[in-house]
Amino acid sequence: MHPKPERTDADGGSQGEPGAFDSWAALQKSTDRTRANLIADIVGHPEGAPSVKELDYMNPSLEDDAIRRHLSILQDVGVVEELVVEPGNRIRGYPYKFYELSDEARELFDRNDLFPEAAWQRQYDRVQRTGEIKELEAMPRPTRE
Repeated sequence: MHPKPERTDADGGSQGEPGAFDSWAALQKSTDRTRANLIADIVGHPEGAPSVKELDYMNPSLEDDAIRRHLSILQDVGVVEELVVEPGNRIRGYPYKFYELSDEARELFDRNDLFPEAAWQRQYDRVQRTGEIKELEAMPRPTRE
């Protein structure tokens, strides 16, 4: 029997520890075209943490369920983190879940010149948005604990 090879991250560090950020898996899942588009929209969003409704507006060819499925995949590999408004602070009719890049993903992308914030923010600003989307963008976002 051969020992299972240990995967290393972009800096050559071991990714064998449970719960450790796996750079290889993160890059592999992030380079899918649809997920890359979602990441670009997250990076470009004025608050850096859009809701599914905002991502749906920016990706009209995707259904909400498909967006949620792709976000779940990105969460599973530690690229995206879900921010949730506490039940007592929710506003009826407005989203209460938002998605932002994890610190590890931002560092990985910066090391590999992927998803530069300034470029994607300029791209995002070029999209004409409805009043409803502008209102959603202006909503306060929860922060990580």
